[in-house]
Amino acid sequence: MLDDISYWDALAALEWQVELGADEAMLDAPLDRFDLPAPVVVPKPAPVARNIGPSQAAAPVTRQAPSGPSQVDIVAAARHLAEGASSLEALAHAMQDFEHCELKRGARNFVFCDGDASAQVMIVGEAPGREEDSTGKPFVGRAGQLLDRMFAAIGLDRNTEGAGGLYITNTLPWRPPQNRDPKPEELAMMVPFLHRHIELADPDVLVLMGNHACAGLLGKRGITRMRGTWEKVSGRPAMPMFHPAYLLRNPAAKREAWADLLAIKARLG
Repeated sequence: MLDDISYWDALAALEWQVELGADEAMLDAPLDRFDLPAPVVVPKPAPVARNIGPSQAAAPVTRQAPSGPSQVDIVAAARHLAEGASSLEALAHAMQDFEHCELKRGARNFVFCDGDASAQVMIVGEAPGREEDSTGKPFVGRAGQLLDRMFAAIGLDRNTEGAGGLYITNTLPWRPPQNRDPKPEELAMMVPFLHRHIELADPDVLVLMGNHACAGLLGKRGITRMRGTWEKVSGRPAMPMFHPAYLLRNPAAKREAWADLLAIKARLG
């Protein structure tokens, strides 16, 4: 049956699986994950009978439960590291040294930023996808290409320095497995770094792309309701917008996105 598939059909099927998040090839032979070795049962030794008089009876021993390691306040630890960073470079090192986010163990690359850090507009996305994880830069896949076209329409470009530039980052710097949504605890532990990132870059305007960026920085979700309305983040005006990936799936929403872009342009004056 597989011999009837052409090269182009096979390539299209492979690209479709990659888009769904598949990042591993199957084994040549099936693997039975239920075929586990039988547990080894060690027989207990038989009790030895002894005659113990009343005077020789051992006093009952009171054992204290072992005290385990103290619970670490992960958010407080992240805040401490973030506040100690005096530059964007130091912040990037602090985030890479942060050992409490398990996402870093499965990601290929640390994705920190792209564009000009002195730009007036800072875009905050959600989390890296497959292309971003491969390149180490945010917004480089299809959604990133659409984002570039959107902001080019109002005269902003990530490859331009100064007033016409863009600075881009994500709420999470590591790709979640299979592009799943970020978990609330992952957002909570990385948001202190994101606030410090905003303080160090010091943009005039923030753009929050999608629900997860809004959940991290505003503490609420519902992008359809929030988009188009200015919010405040770290003392700066912030515009929630539809994520470009959403616009690729729902082209009709580009009309609202264009209205938001015009509002950002007007805010920059």
